[in-house]
Amino acid sequence: MSIKEKITAFLFGPRTKNDEPEEAVKPQISQEEPAPAAEETRGLRPSTLELPSEHPFYTLFDLRRKESGYLPPPRICLDEDGALPADVVQKENKRLETFLTSACGARLKQVNEEGRGKRSKKKQEEEGEDELPPLNALPRFFLSVDKLYAWVMVFPPARKGAELTREALYQALADEGILYGVDAGVADRLSREERKYFHLYLIARGKPAFDGKNGNIVEYFPREVERILEVDEFNQVDYTALNLINNVKQGEEICRLILPTEGEPGRTVLDQEIPARGGKEVSLPKGQNTEITEDGASLVASIAGHVEFTGRNFQVKPVLDIPEDVDFSTGDITFFGDVNIKGDVLSGFSVRARGNIHVDGVLEAGSTVEAGGDLVVVKGILGDGTTVIRSRRSVFSKYIENATIHVQENLQTDCIVNGNIYCGGEIQVVSGRGTIMGGRIWSAKKVAAKAVGAPSECRTVVVLGGQPYTYFERELLRGEMKEMESELEKLECQPNSKVKTSLLQKVQARISAVDLKLKRLESKLEEKKTDPFELDAGRLECSIAYAGTELRHENHVVRLRHEARQCVATVINGEILLM
Repeated sequence: MSIKEKITAFLFGPRTKNDEPEEAVKPQISQEEPAPAAEETRGLRPSTLELPSEHPFYTLFDLRRKESGYLPPPRICLDEDGALPADVVQKENKRLETFLTSACGARLKQVNEEGRGKRSKKKQEEEGEDELPPLNALPRFFLSVDKLYAWVMVFPPARKGAELTREALYQALADEGILYGVDAGVADRLSREERKYFHLYLIARGKPAFDGKNGNIVEYFPREVERILEVDEFNQVDYTALNLINNVKQGEEICRLILPTEGEPGRTVLDQEIPARGGKEVSLPKGQNTEITEDGASLVASIAGHVEFTGRNFQVKPVLDIPEDVDFSTGDITFFGDVNIKGDVLSGFSVRARGNIHVDGVLEAGSTVEAGGDLVVVKGILGDGTTVIRSRRSVFSKYIENATIHVQENLQTDCIVNGNIYCGGEIQVVSGRGTIMGGRIWSAKKVAAKAVGAPSECRTVVVLGGQPYTYFERELLRGEMKEMESELEKLECQPNSKVKTSLLQKVQARISAVDLKLKRLESKLEEKKTDPFELDAGRLECSIAYAGTELRHENHVVRLRHEARQCVATVINGEILLM
């Protein structure tokens, strides 16, 4: 009898004459028995691992089934109850295959070879026996990379070794250092479970660490005010509905601080602590005329006024309410915050504010208004050619007539008649009448209207592209420079005196400051001229453009000789093209 036959007879009993000859230690599975485990597990959970049929795992399984006569099909599933995160299962599946290949190979080597070499093969054949020691059931543990999960795979005993017991399993856990999060139910069930061999069980779960939440700020006022006018079903705009002022009372809360939370450390199955990071602190965006409460949890207004976000913090601007007209009872108004005027701004009076200006009535001819923010005129602007309006943001008005408007961002109105407009953004005249008639309209980006010009062919100039805001600033500075130079000439003709010397120094200082501003503006204009994006900036869209309308861009001029409907003009390579 060969050595292979002796080993086979020792492990699986003597072979009868009806038995088929076996070619290797690994027995073949009969057709009546269940299909291989790799076939059984195919198509189940994504967490189920499929091994090739020649894997040592199935060799061990076949040996045990041959010895015991029946063995439940094996199952290698990391997430039997579907409770583990998908990324953990996906990441650990590949590591599990490597682990099983190593563990099964080592166990198979123990079953087949341990004990050999103590005696010569010749002596073993003469005596007809093999002194291989018994092998007890062997739990092998597979740990996730982060040591938060531990699985157990129990290999069955061999050569009359001891079955798995509860005490042996707990001793193996202790030997591996798995001391935290052990599932006692799974551990106790394995000692009596029929499927305890060749099944993967999640035996222990660690406690993941949770980082603290960052601090946050709950804001009760918007950072950006929407300046969009809605057109109703009658194509009309309600300019009274555009309230750009967020009023706040003294002591009212502007925003509240939510403190960061501390992190919660975790523990691995090896009873090692997993550190956690605490949340990051944030500071309250304290600005002008605001203060932080004693508990440091809230930002409140120190004065009554208008809340505005500057880009870095909240500030409160004082609000000046004018209950009636701006006339002789109020005089000219200069204010550092926002101004609310319930009536009109009468002819000859001026209103200047660093914030927003809201006028419920009309700006009359000869009035002057300068807003550091937005300007809203509910009833419209009625000028006489000397009315000058300036806004550092946008202008919203019911209509504009015979006025000069200088706006850095956008302008929206229902009608422009003989206006002189310098707009750094877009001009929208699409609600109400939607007419631009006469005057000079200059927009850096876009002009949109229903009608441009008039059937009477009155001259209406639309300038596209360029830098109207900067150009207007330059013209104002040039006018101011001429006035100061004229004043300087008059002073130089006066007799010498201390007063003359003092006035000359003041005028010369002002001339130097204005000259410096002029040089900066000239430099800015030159830079924009060479910018390729600026060359193609500018667009006109209107339903109808009447004859007499003149389109300009730099030195390029297009005069409409005939009425054009659905007119679209755009600037391409420095030239105006009609579409």
